[in-house]
Amino acid sequence: MIQFMSVTPGADCTPEDPDLKDTYLVPRNIMAEPDYIHDDNPELIRPQKLVNPVKTSRNHQDLHRELLMNQKRGLAPQNKPELQKVMEKRKRDQVIKQKEEEAQKKKSDLEIELLKRQQKLEQLELEKQKLQEEQENAPEFVKVKGNLRRTGQEVAQAQES
Repeated sequence: MIQFMSVTPGADCTPEDPDLKDTYLVPRNIMAEPDYIHDDNPELIRPQKLVNPVKTSRNHQDLHRELLMNQKRGLAPQNKPELQKVMEKRKRDQVIKQKEEEAQKKKSDLEIELLKRQQKLEQLELEKQKLQEEQENAPEFVKVKGNLRRTGQEVAQAQES
């Protein structure tokens, strides 16, 4: 049920006053209340909101979550031409390369020496691995021959001393 009250411009809201000429009707309640709210009739079927099968599907929820995350990160899908995408990628790669070069230039002498030593150690490790692989892949007669040489050298050193 809609109730109206009259209001005078610049005055407080008061119940209807027939003496006032410049009154405006202001609705108190815009929507009427449904009948089933006050009735406790168990035979009435109360309305329920329908379930949207698209929104309840797992795929839709995952897609929606991914789109929201991308939008927050600023990675919203954009319809750019392929050439523009390639040019932007090149520009990004160039900026990254410049930053790396600047970082290389800013390295101190100590950092440079440490990098050189690290590279030498890595090379030595690679050489050791190659030798081990060669020894493992070598035929058995070559291994036996190497063992005989070592024992022969050890015997010769023991006799000399």
